[in-house]
Amino acid sequence: MNTDALNQLRDNITSVYLGNTTAVDRLLTCILARGHVLIEDVPGVGKTVLASALARSIQGSFSRIQCTPDLLPADVTGITVYDRDTSDFHFKAGPIFHNVVVADEINRTTPRTQSAMLEAMSENVVSIDGVTRSLPEPFMVVATQNPYEFEGTYFLPENQLDRFLMRIALGYPAPPDECRVLEQQPARNILESLKPVIGIEDVLRLQKLTDGVRIDPSLLEYIIALATATRSHDDLQVGLSPRGSLALSQTARATAVLDQRDYCIPEDIVSNVIPVCSHRIISRSYMHDGDTLTTRRIMQQVLETVSSPA
Repeated sequence: MNTDALNQLRDNITSVYLGNTTAVDRLLTCILARGHVLIEDVPGVGKTVLASALARSIQGSFSRIQCTPDLLPADVTGITVYDRDTSDFHFKAGPIFHNVVVADEINRTTPRTQSAMLEAMSENVVSIDGVTRSLPEPFMVVATQNPYEFEGTYFLPENQLDRFLMRIALGYPAPPDECRVLEQQPARNILESLKPVIGIEDVLRLQKLTDGVRIDPSLLEYIIALATATRSHDDLQVGLSPRGSLALSQTARATAVLDQRDYCIPEDIVSNVIPVCSHRIISRSYMHDGDTLTTRRIMQQVLETVSSPA
């Protein structure tokens, strides 16, 4: 399995982002699986740097949306404007019409604007003024949010969260990595000079390669068993949906590609259960406070309860 382009992409991102390499692999898994990722952590740990590094490493188009309370849906999707010279209407595309879209601090914009991304993330199209317009391929949204800021923030609704393939956290860097961060400051200068290392054709080829990865029927049964366990769990009000099961199988395939295999193993599923499933279930004690610790703990219990194939 030839994954040289993938290795080049990983090396280019880690040359700028000096934090947790697992987070880099999660990001690559999402783009291989044609998914979107929500990066959630405390301020200052490199969420925007990681998202922007991926966008700049691909020789396609990318945009960055700084989400604010006054951001309107048209600011994301685009608008139709009237040209007096031609007496005609022309569509002016918004920043959503790019291969990689970085939505920074997505929970700072209103639910109305958040929902403007819903159709784009779900079906890769945008409907404006009764006209449906296709988005470029590949298309990926990398959103960031700070979980501990409540002033002036709007929680993502469940249907919006469900459109993210993964919800990940970065954590604090190890002391040696943090030392490197201090040595190379300001990081924005290095980020600005970051050059693309793979093309759009490479990304599409890797995505097609991911679709062809073999997953044994016993592993599919394991995914269904995990989903069934969440649907009957005493502490859960809403279990894992079929869309969640599909997301878990696709991330397993992408993880196999990252490991240079054309077949899945149980660990490909186990390693992705928490980031893929925790934000898709709702506990009975659910109070919309952004708390993910409870659902992560429950998913860990489910993992320990359901036996994986040998």
